[in-house]
Formats: sequence, structure tokens, C-alpha cells
Amino acid sequence: MTVDKSKNKQVLVTFPLEQLEEIEDYWHEKRYNNRNEAIRALIQEGLKHTKKTDKSK
Repeated sequence: MTVDKSKNKQVLVTFPLEQLEEIEDYWHEKRYNNRNEAIRALIQEGLKHTKKTDKSK
């Protein structure tokens, strides 16, 4: 799959091994195609949660 570089930016992120294991468990549990998809999904969920908590303040 080709990545559209005008709409995407690659970043390097380092995770502690324990956290990476949790991410990989999530990846397989949710049956994402790859680890990147799982990480993006986790970030999206975190951003949604942050928006919800910000509105309740």
C-alpha cells in the first residue's frame, strides 16, 4: 500500500517493552492488519476520550 505523503507524516516513536506487548495484544485481539493500524486506533480512542473529558469540565 502506497502512503500519500501529502496527507501523512511518518514519526518514530519508542515504547517501553511492556507497553509494546500490550499494544501487540490489542492488535491481535482486535484483528488489525498490522501494528500501525492498532497504534492509530488506540491513539484515536485516546483523543476521543480526551475530548469527552474536556467538554465535561
